[in-house]
Amino acid sequence: MKNLVTLLFICAVLGYAVGCINLSFILAKLKGYDIREHGSGNAGASNLMITMGKGIGLTVALIDIMKAYLVTVFSGHLFSADMVLAQFVCATFVILGNIFPFYMGFKGGKGFASLGGSVLAIDIKLFVILLIIVAVIVFVTDYICFGPIFASVAFPISYGAIYRTCIPSVFLLATVAITYRHFENLRRIVQGKELRFSFLWNRKKEAERLGIEDDGKNYPFGHDNRA
Repeated sequence: MKNLVTLLFICAVLGYAVGCINLSFILAKLKGYDIREHGSGNAGASNLMITMGKGIGLTVALIDIMKAYLVTVFSGHLFSADMVLAQFVCATFVILGNIFPFYMGFKGGKGFASLGGSVLAIDIKLFVILLIIVAVIVFVTDYICFGPIFASVAFPISYGAIYRTCIPSVFLLATVAITYRHFENLRRIVQGKELRFSFLWNRKKEAERLGIEDDGKNYPFGHDNRA
């Protein structure tokens, strides 16, 4: 039991520490602004696309996915006797670290990239299946937020059902956190104020729909979209 507690603690600390590394926030600070005060108000790669451009946003998204993937895989190898448990604990806290980083007043990103990297590390087949379903959901609804909410619920349930284990139940902490962080997106959808996914290729039309000024530059498009 003592070894198990140590395992859980080490994996949790590792996951949280890596999850706290928020490149979107750091890069925006280097540019002289707080990313949480512009665009969608989220400290994540999707908002970096809005405020700095698609290239840097996609690059940071890939880095966020890979850091979650690597620390989750590392945790599994570090504690190979309890690999699945170690990975799920680490994955959970990677996401919690991204959403609640201590140095940002516990208001960070929304865990989407961290979720993707964690799922990829734990089960690549489920990752591919969920990725396809999430892509369909996002394109059909035209809102990104439905993707992470669905994936965070579907992943632990489907993994538990397929492998007949209750270990994924620990991941429900991440599911609750991700859903909680997307409440504001759901509220803006109801109010008609949420940026649509099609913004990436139809910027002008989306700016007109939201009634906000767009000067053709990435920054600070959608400053008032946080309402």
